[in-house]
Amino acid sequence: MNTFSCSTLEYESIKQDLLGYAVSYAGRHRIEELTPMVGKRAIERAIAETAEALALYGKGASVPLPSLEGIELVVSLLGTGYLFTEQDLMAVQTFLHSCGQLKKYMASKGELAWRIGIYATDLQDLPSLQQEILRCIRFGVITDEASRELEKTRKKIAVVKERIQKRIQSVMARHASILQENIVSVRGGRYVIPVKKDYYKQVNGRMLDQSTSGQTVFIEPQEVAALQGELELLQGEEAREEAKILGYLAGLVEREATDLVRNIEITGTYDFIFAKAKYAAAIEGAPVQLSETGETVIRGAKHPKLLQTMVPLDVAIGTDYRTLIITGPNTGGKTVVLKTVGLLSLMVQSGLLVPVSPNSRFAVYQGIRAVIGDGQNLEQSLSTFSAQIGALVQILQEAGPSTLVLIDELAAGTDPGEGIALSIAVLEEFARKGSTVMVTTHFNELKTFASRAEGFENARMEFDAETLRPLYRLTIGQSGRSYAIEIARKLGMSGGIIERSQHIVGRQQSAEGSGSGGIRWDDIIVPSKQAAAPQVSMPRNRREADGGQKEADGASSGEAAEVAIQPPHKFEVGDAVLVTSIGKIGIVVVPPDFRGMAWVQVQKQKIKINHKRLKPYLKSESLYPEDYDLDIVFDSKENRKKRKLMSKRHVEGLEIIKRPGED
Repeated sequence: MNTFSCSTLEYESIKQDLLGYAVSYAGRHRIEELTPMVGKRAIERAIAETAEALALYGKGASVPLPSLEGIELVVSLLGTGYLFTEQDLMAVQTFLHSCGQLKKYMASKGELAWRIGIYATDLQDLPSLQQEILRCIRFGVITDEASRELEKTRKKIAVVKERIQKRIQSVMARHASILQENIVSVRGGRYVIPVKKDYYKQVNGRMLDQSTSGQTVFIEPQEVAALQGELELLQGEEAREEAKILGYLAGLVEREATDLVRNIEITGTYDFIFAKAKYAAAIEGAPVQLSETGETVIRGAKHPKLLQTMVPLDVAIGTDYRTLIITGPNTGGKTVVLKTVGLLSLMVQSGLLVPVSPNSRFAVYQGIRAVIGDGQNLEQSLSTFSAQIGALVQILQEAGPSTLVLIDELAAGTDPGEGIALSIAVLEEFARKGSTVMVTTHFNELKTFASRAEGFENARMEFDAETLRPLYRLTIGQSGRSYAIEIARKLGMSGGIIERSQHIVGRQQSAEGSGSGGIRWDDIIVPSKQAAAPQVSMPRNRREADGGQKEADGASSGEAAEVAIQPPHKFEVGDAVLVTSIGKIGIVVVPPDFRGMAWVQVQKQKIKINHKRLKPYLKSESLYPEDYDLDIVFDSKENRKKRKLMSKRHVEGLEIIKRPGED
């Protein structure tokens, strides 16, 4: 069962960073296999080991990790009968010598590194094997002392080579005038002299080669031919004796295979632990405590990928409340909070040190699941909603008291009313299962729910209302605003729309304050062209319930008269409408036909939808100046050019192709 959302929380990226600090294939393999643990004692031991290694590393100590260069091949060939080369055997000796050095080093650290020092006690430096390898091989060459037979054969070879040299020098002295140069060469393992091409027949011997230019011929003199044959026989004996010695040493290595493999594992363990320590030093990681009662209290935390830019995060969950509702503006850091808590929890359960204040403590979760998506347009939002719900279905099946669930923008991209209801139901189910949940949202109703429900708490991302800049600080116990209107003003939204938005929000807050449950879209009344300012009026039943003050927003106050709301099917081109099925504002392109189907443009995409799923938002005359050409909004630039040209004269073959939703 997949209980950790490692990919979503960038856990694999952290492992890639960690790999850069390993120096051996065994250490890198340990990192590649690293996964979060769920056993408290195992996690505590891993954290303590990393902290010990960091203490040694911080003192500038150079840990003598054995080199595994060449060892991987040797170990992979053990038991196959492979005849190891001199270089293979020297790699074994070097490795064993380094194991001995590491063992002495860790023993010298005593209590400072007693946890990780335990591993070194199992290292075997195998001195007898080292000595035998060094007796037989020196500087990569088998020594004469390796065997008596090899020593005898090599002495005979030396005598024959000396006799060959004397005789060939005699031949060269006799033929000095016809030699290309006064040197002895070797061709095909046999000694030859370089003779000028025109005179080579004057030398009694056999031609073995000639130069590239053809001007030099290499001759084996007859006087040394027999001695060279004898030399080849002796060299064959030497090769056979050397093979015996290599086989003998290979057998010694085979007998120590178990200890060699164990040494490699221990070396990989040390490489792995010290890689974690080096990484901890790079991110200013610190060891943390594991809580006994399931609460997570993080102080001064930073995301490892945002060390230079992130404001330190303080967050607590799991004691008085197990569900935290985080609100605040877009780009305010809500998602970063979820990712930071989730990633640091994964890292802690992997035995890593994390960038937090030392007094932080973490719960041990049996599962850490994150549902973090990003819907930026109509089509993507729909698919994101479906993907989110699909993920939540699986998580709800797996969730329990030891599950941490992180949800970004719960139930976004759907009808707000249904989304709110679904969000509350999902969070209640997680609460029933005892799960720890952190969720971000823009739904005001969830803030109210969290303030009243047991085991729930609000939190907000701080925002500077003056500069309209996020402060990236999380404050628990308070809910936040989205600051959508303020941000829209800063980004250049027209003053009329800003004022209208503030008017609607003010009416909504007034309704909420009176306990009426908030304003409905049907409550919004579109003003006439003669109205001096946008008007909002309650429906008849609401006015009567408020004491019959029918003229509260009417002409009695000296303001423009109230305009009755048009029936839902009386939408006109250019009207702004709320598409209730997706919770987004769109513009009417084609009014409803006789079947009630209208075309609406939402974020540059035209959709066909039933008028029953549309709610009036703003009339076209409130959005556009009088005589405004709506073709600029709905028609393509190419079609507008064609229409302008057609209005002047007839152009043969010129046509305008209409797509669905176009007049």
